[in-house]
Amino acid sequence: MFFCYILSSLHITQAIFLFFAGGIAGTLNALAGGGSFIAFPALLFMRIPAVEANATNTVALWPGLAASTIAYLKRLNAPWRVLVPLLATSVAGGWAGAWLLLKTPQHTFLRLVPWLLLGGTLLFAFGNSIRAIAGKTAVLDDLRDISFQAIVVSSIAELLVAVYGGYFGAGIGFITLGMLALLGMRDIHAMGAIRTLLAAAINAAAVVTFIVARAVLWPQCAVMITGSLAGGWFGAHYAQKADPRKVRGVVIGVGVAMSAYFFVTVR
Repeated sequence: MFFCYILSSLHITQAIFLFFAGGIAGTLNALAGGGSFIAFPALLFMRIPAVEANATNTVALWPGLAASTIAYLKRLNAPWRVLVPLLATSVAGGWAGAWLLLKTPQHTFLRLVPWLLLGGTLLFAFGNSIRAIAGKTAVLDDLRDISFQAIVVSSIAELLVAVYGGYFGAGIGFITLGMLALLGMRDIHAMGAIRTLLAAAINAAAVVTFIVARAVLWPQCAVMITGSLAGGWFGAHYAQKADPRKVRGVVIGVGVAMSAYFFVTVR
């Protein structure tokens, strides 16, 4: 019955287009983040209003993030004293950002998007160099040696990232990776596990908010969910088998491309 409803609401070519857009977005989220760079414009291309497109995009990609999180669990070795504050601020910020999206226009906030993406990409690329210049050369592959002060600062930073993530969401993975790199992490897979978990928490809060507000277009969302699940699951497994240096290159390359795209298109 539900599939009949979808087919009656979407042309077959639209359904195929959204399925592949969701699949590519789910794979990108698993590999390096930035799935919204594909999914959100795809919905706008179908002339869906921006707020509804953003809400639908968030709900559609969340199952793929959840699938990626499950696939990354074996890489998640951060202590609870680090994860609990980060998860709490992720949920709180995700809800606040989603609420702001539903209450305010997007255009002003979208002007900040390219700067946020570029900043996160640069932090990820040069975070360890910045620490070396500052005389902090320790490597924290699993965050077990992180100080209480660093946890507080990271939680505040994650709250701001989560507000942005709930409001728009494109590139939150880059900003989180940049924060983790600045803390001294270098293991791309361990960083990917934490990034994916926090992104899933942020978007879970936003998803509930958007569903309650009835801002989701379900026919388009259902098709993209199917694609993002497949892309998220296979992308996460591929990322863990890939050369860390190549994955890092993908992260930086996609980050630069996303930043350039939004600098050109957001006016």
